[in-house]
Amino acid sequence: MTRVIGLAGWSGAGKTTLLARLIPALVARGASVSTIKHAHASFEVDVPGKDSYEHRAAGAHEVLVSSPKRFALIGELRGAPERTLPELLRMLAPVDLVIVEGFKRAGHRKIELYRAALGKPLLFADDPTIGALVTDDDVATTLPRVRFDAIADIADLVLALAAPFESTV
Repeated sequence: MTRVIGLAGWSGAGKTTLLARLIPALVARGASVSTIKHAHASFEVDVPGKDSYEHRAAGAHEVLVSSPKRFALIGELRGAPERTLPELLRMLAPVDLVIVEGFKRAGHRKIELYRAALGKPLLFADDPTIGALVTDDDVATTLPRVRFDAIADIADLVLALAAPFESTV
């Protein structure tokens, strides 16, 4: 059964950098891992002139691009509401673990990434779904707390806190 854990934190906290180090550590432990990344603005995954871009620009609802090495599904909402995290999770192939970057207001279990230098408030005080803290500061908390460079410890937290999809949404 797929388990879900989120990484929540303000922009610049290091979520993407941490994920790039964390995913190989989890895969080395035998876990199959997928990710969902929330983007705050319009973004492009293809460039004008490429077939998939032209199909989408012409009005296709979804465009699936496939090759011997990878595939990508590109969907246009065309005025429909943004997909919810549960809807997005159901689109993924089954894996052991889905790590969600962003979606900090959704109801899944999360680990907060906090850098004091950003000058932003901590999230865990107002979010009961946050079960641990990755930080470069000596934050007073009863939550498990680890440093950014402790990848093995963060992997332990991810595996301990991740919850089955059905119980998180």
